[in-house]
Amino acid sequence: MTGENADGGNADGTSEGVVRRDRFSGGPARSFLSSLEADARIFEADLEVDRAHVVMLAECEIVESDVAGKILTALDAIEVEGHENLPDGEDVHEAIETAVIEQIGPDGGKMHTARSRNDEVATCIRYRLREDVLSAIETTLALREALLEVADEHAETTMPGYTHLQPAQPITVGHWALSYENAVRRDTARLLDAYGRINQSPLGGAAFAGTTFDIDRERTADLLGFDSVLENSMDASSSRDFLLETTQALSTLATTLSGLAEDVIIFANRGFVDLSDDYSSTSSIMPQKKNPDTLELVRAVAGDAAGEVQGLTTTLKGLPRAYNRDLQRATPHAWEAVDAVREATEVAAGAVSTADWNEAELADEAGAGFSTATGVADLLAENGLPFRTAHEVVARAAEVDTDDEFEAIEAAAAEVLGEPLESYVDPAAVEAALDPAESVASRDSQGGPAPSAVRDQLESGRQALKVDRTDRDALEDRLSSAHASLRQEVGEYV
Repeated sequence: MTGENADGGNADGTSEGVVRRDRFSGGPARSFLSSLEADARIFEADLEVDRAHVVMLAECEIVESDVAGKILTALDAIEVEGHENLPDGEDVHEAIETAVIEQIGPDGGKMHTARSRNDEVATCIRYRLREDVLSAIETTLALREALLEVADEHAETTMPGYTHLQPAQPITVGHWALSYENAVRRDTARLLDAYGRINQSPLGGAAFAGTTFDIDRERTADLLGFDSVLENSMDASSSRDFLLETTQALSTLATTLSGLAEDVIIFANRGFVDLSDDYSSTSSIMPQKKNPDTLELVRAVAGDAAGEVQGLTTTLKGLPRAYNRDLQRATPHAWEAVDAVREATEVAAGAVSTADWNEAELADEAGAGFSTATGVADLLAENGLPFRTAHEVVARAAEVDTDDEFEAIEAAAAEVLGEPLESYVDPAAVEAALDPAESVASRDSQGGPAPSAVRDQLESGRQALKVDRTDRDALEDRLSSAHASLRQEVGEYV
């Protein structure tokens, strides 16, 4: 439960909150209603939102400058004392206001002028969530960098490629790594897109119907580093689609991580890769074992994240406008998802960057299961055979009981075509097509596994990483600049 509470507080700052505490201060449901403990996560966000709101009220001459100074001084003291020393309250917002009043008297209640806890908490959630999303984006960049390094180092390392977990075609480790780098790149893009919709200010929407005071919503948005204001006051206070979008993006990232983890677990099982001891464990009874435990947990996070999406969607489904207390149960789904997925991404990046690839074992297995068959069929087609006929020749060859694949193709060609293989293609070319390294090198089309194609993909991957890192850092710098600006403005009153 995070800071979502009943409408609370008159728009003029008079003490409806105090009246409510007197009238509704008892009863067995008090602890059930309270979110104060869970609100530790948005404690600092609430203080910043309070500061920006008070500065704006003073600038608009709605609250006297000396009163604003006393409130802002009290907020600084409350920050030093910490969330754990707040007085009791339904939520962190009420507790902070109570603490301010305890310090400076009734004038402390003026900090709540022209707002409600509804727009206040919506602002606090967005304020904190955007920091968490930037942190999550940073972990995706680290994972992409690790995958690019693997791809660069192993652009020519052949390995078996699979469909249905069966040997299909030889590829390279670089090609495999870039397949996940591409996917995580899109995960980064989804989070950056979500950030843009998180970073809009609801403050000033009040309970849901705006306020009679002549406030400056653009000013508080700017002080808090938001890009814009959510225009409609009802939408501003009650909408949580930004939470759902973010949690869905995190769930998609977790699904990408789950696939990556599964691949590496299988590769480790087959001796293709050796995970660092830092990302492994052993059995409590079987000391010879090395288990990929961290990646198994990364794999499991996809289920956790999907559950958070489902829980959040179900909570939000069918809620009428404007405010409903159900929203108190909505926000923790996003917190749980961002924490779990961010940690899983960090672990995946570490596991990938520290793993050792067994190049000899990979090369030995690259051609297993007649995995070069497609390349041979392509070669026959290039030399005039209809592809379906070429496909049949190679399919028959796969059924021949021999370990000599070239011999099997010769026998199949004689059977299907009624003529020797050399009537259609140079036998030396067939021998080359059967070699996994040659097979990989021949597939140099855009995005393919050939080392030359991998190098091209590496370049585009590095450029995309550089752009995304620049964009992410610019967003973080904007928040840092806004924080510094707000502290400077507070200093004019304190």
